[in-house]
Amino acid sequence: MDRARGAAVVTVPYRPPADEAEARRVQEELRFRVDLVGPGPSAPATVAGLDVAYATSGDRLAAAVTVLDATSLAVVDEAVAVGRPAFPYVPGLFAFREMPALLAALDRLTVRPELLVCDGHGVAHPRRFGLACHLGLVTGLPAIGVGKTSLVGTWTGPGPRRGEWSPLRDRDEEVGRVLRTRDGTRPVFVSVGHRMGLENAVERVMALTPRYRLPETTRTADQLCRRALAAGGDRG
Repeated sequence: MDRARGAAVVTVPYRPPADEAEARRVQEELRFRVDLVGPGPSAPATVAGLDVAYATSGDRLAAAVTVLDATSLAVVDEAVAVGRPAFPYVPGLFAFREMPALLAALDRLTVRPELLVCDGHGVAHPRRFGLACHLGLVTGLPAIGVGKTSLVGTWTGPGPRRGEWSPLRDRDEEVGRVLRTRDGTRPVFVSVGHRMGLENAVERVMALTPRYRLPETTRTADQLCRRALAAGGDRG
């Protein structure tokens, strides 16, 4: 992959695109600044989960961030931002729809996480620049994507046991791994977002899934944003 390799930490300001064409141009421009080597934290003290829930009407959302102690997996901080989607529903451009609210929630944290775990994708994306890449580049934090389903790529396997994986390939390029986190359950799709290596990303996901298919970061953030949306409030 033609990307930044272990370069110094750089951040870029988030700028909302005027239309779909500009959004795609932004992704094409920024993807070359993503660090896919890392190696990233191998023993982070804190890990954050990010998720977004939408109202049935689709015109309202709640973005949640939960920060977990990486050893006990207890929630040590959390924040929510409730608002409206910032961009139309366009496959492959979800980051622009959710980024403003997620960044607002991140700004409300009192504990700075050492790793971001996004409910979505990193480089396993048509333009190799999914939500985890964009958030990592804007915040400067190491980030990975853990998707429930694939956005791009093909794979075979993995085996049925926890910890088994197979490469996720798109156009002869390995863009992530298809990882079995629980025996006999559907796998998840792990990809690098920023300042992480793929091996380390898989190890972090395994550490975050001691009991369930999805990482505890994703589960806690999902519960929080759904509660906030149901309550109809904005808190943080």
